[in-house]
Amino acid sequence: MKEVLDRWKAAFDGHQVDAMADLFTPDALFQGFGPEVVVGREAVHDYYESVPDNRDAEVTLLHTYMIGQEVAGGFAGVTFRDPTGWEAPVQLSLVLQLSEGGWRIRQYHVSRISKEH
Repeated sequence: MKEVLDRWKAAFDGHQVDAMADLFTPDALFQGFGPEVVVGREAVHDYYESVPDNRDAEVTLLHTYMIGQEVAGGFAGVTFRDPTGWEAPVQLSLVLQLSEGGWRIRQYHVSRISKEH
């Protein structure tokens, strides 16, 4: 999990859209900041392509678990930022699958943290 998140962060911070999309399985389920769940590597690519290239992410791994030998899951705290002072703290849940010779993201879900109740 840590290795995948480290690679995701490096690609996100560098706005390397192809590298980010390659971290996902071909049929990945993806829920970012938008209201829609999208499916597939191409949709993930399109999503990240629309993210401003001046944003970066601070990632803290919170919890991981294994389901057999080929599936893992976990949670991370992520704070997205840009130089203008914009900031968005989220909880990120991931399901990883051993695929194409390495660990890839099978499911990605962002839940924005709000101080309002």
